[in-house]
Amino acid sequence: MHPYIHAQQHPDKPAYIMAASGETVTYRQLDEQSNRIAQLLRSLGLKARDHIAFFLENNPRFFEICWGAQRAGLIYTAISSRLTAAEVGYIVNDCGAKLFITSRYLADKAAELAPLLGHVAHRYMIDGVVPGYESWEKAVAGQPATRIADEIAGHDMLYSSGTTGRPKGVLPVIEPQPIDFDNPLLQITSKLYGMDENTIYLSPAPLYHAAPLRFNMSVMRLGGTSVLMENFDAEEYLRLVEKHRATHTQVVPTMFVRFLKLPDEVRLKHDVSSLKCAIHAAAPCPIPVKEAMIGWWGPIIWEYYGGTEGNGLTMCNSAEWLAHKGTVGRAVVGKLKICDDAGAELPTGESGTVYFAEGRTFEYHNDPKKTAESRHPKGWSTLGDVGYVDADGFLHLTDRKAFMIISGGVNIYPQEAENLLINHPEVMDCAVFGVPNPDFGEEVKAVVQPRDMAKAGPALAEELIAYCRQHLSAIKCPRSIDFEAELPRHPTGKLYKRLLRDRYWQGRESKIV
Repeated sequence: MHPYIHAQQHPDKPAYIMAASGETVTYRQLDEQSNRIAQLLRSLGLKARDHIAFFLENNPRFFEICWGAQRAGLIYTAISSRLTAAEVGYIVNDCGAKLFITSRYLADKAAELAPLLGHVAHRYMIDGVVPGYESWEKAVAGQPATRIADEIAGHDMLYSSGTTGRPKGVLPVIEPQPIDFDNPLLQITSKLYGMDENTIYLSPAPLYHAAPLRFNMSVMRLGGTSVLMENFDAEEYLRLVEKHRATHTQVVPTMFVRFLKLPDEVRLKHDVSSLKCAIHAAAPCPIPVKEAMIGWWGPIIWEYYGGTEGNGLTMCNSAEWLAHKGTVGRAVVGKLKICDDAGAELPTGESGTVYFAEGRTFEYHNDPKKTAESRHPKGWSTLGDVGYVDADGFLHLTDRKAFMIISGGVNIYPQEAENLLINHPEVMDCAVFGVPNPDFGEEVKAVVQPRDMAKAGPALAEELIAYCRQHLSAIKCPRSIDFEAELPRHPTGKLYKRLLRDRYWQGRESKIV
């Protein structure tokens, strides 16, 4: 269960292929480079449990770094390439990185970042250098390709996307393990998703995000091949499925929406019949969107709910979802507990905070207060989401607690209106949240990215409000709609709703009227 094993058995087999450039890294090359990197880390004095950080686009060197750190027992933090220099600097400082790696592709931000990293002893750049950085390739090339003597498994410490405040470093509490140890994700990917050495895994998302990073590394543990898209494009994705005969993939619901809004002559011209398993997560999926995807791709779609924290996991296949539409599955890691604001367990069908009991333990790095806030008095942990469990044990999410709207004393979860609006033919993307109302405290606002910005205006806003009121009670519907050419989404599909919402609360000390 490690690339070094596959390097011995199938040295020339591709471990991964960069989709656009075609650059291929074989298992032999991955094994040798990860050994050199582990040797470099030791030569610089880094030992097990030390931290490193890297700030990269979907770069061919990304997984060489991950596996090198993994073999050396290091805790590695992959940082979003979309962040500003100040945001990156905060994470590097917060995680206590002793080594930092970036790329020439991000040179402008790297140059701005260099003065913020004075305490980081070792700073490297891939594909060239700018002042403040040394050549990564040169440093690695000078090391032997043999295994270090004290290999021990390292792991990631990733930061939450910061949609509700400062990003939080998620540090799993893990006992020391050999580098080829088994783990729950491997059991899930192999036994439930059917991944093995024959898997061709198409990865369309940024690699610094938890799911793409961990799933791709699982594919490499199993001896399959990953095809890594440098950037997501809906039609290009479909072309790559056909070209590489992809068997497995993981996407987010916004990608489903992009596929379905392609013209039929574009969408249906590519053969996607090789797909055996398509996994989605990260954000709620509107029921009509998922129905359409199952109708197109067949009953190969799996959904799960979990977070970077890894404290629990729910899962469902297509048949289970069709029988419980809107569910994110039953617990396969941990046990579900639904609680009210006082911490009391709620009966079946009632909505409250979702906790996992008996799941993996984690901490928020350098933040005992946030760690404590995520815990129930009985030790259960939560990601801050709201939902209910039906009679068959399937979890249905209603929203993130942070975005609940309270209007006239009534709790409104905006996910229902968002799920409805996204299915309107004129809507490409949308966000629903609360804005100040002097009489009711908050009222419901929608911000919409239209398919055609030229149509944005009062007539379309009225049409969309009327559309909502045909299907939802008036209190759940937007009272007004604004338009944006593009909403601030993370490449993983998560919406930075806070950035939109904060515009409407500027100048107020409190978010409660």
